[in-house]
Amino acid sequence: MADAPRNALIAVVDDDHRILQSLENLLESAGYSVRLFFSAAALLETPGLGEIDCVVSDINMPLVDGLELSRLLQKAKPGLPIILITGHPEMLDRSPHHRYRVFTKPFNPDELLAAVSDDILGNSTKS
Repeated sequence: MADAPRNALIAVVDDDHRILQSLENLLESAGYSVRLFFSAAALLETPGLGEIDCVVSDINMPLVDGLELSRLLQKAKPGLPIILITGHPEMLDRSPHHRYRVFTKPFNPDELLAAVSDDILGNSTKS
């Protein structure tokens, strides 16, 4: 497993507190700083959006789902790495041209950590 990029801040968005807690524990155990958001709106309204290095978001959420959140984030912060997780892969049929990594629940934690690291490191080389 790759080391967490120094000072990387990961935003996790999910309407399930158990998933939020699980992902927080996983990401912090790998050395990341983590901020949790119970909704897409909470993330979009945070004044610290510019500090976030990567977003891990559920797709199936009320009001603003993860696919719409991804589109809004790319407008607000182009190039921000976004990783989507879902227990409902059929939702991807709505967006056949998505450009994000997608993990189906239950996912392999090591693979998710590797994707976060790869996406952050890949994004930092573009800066």
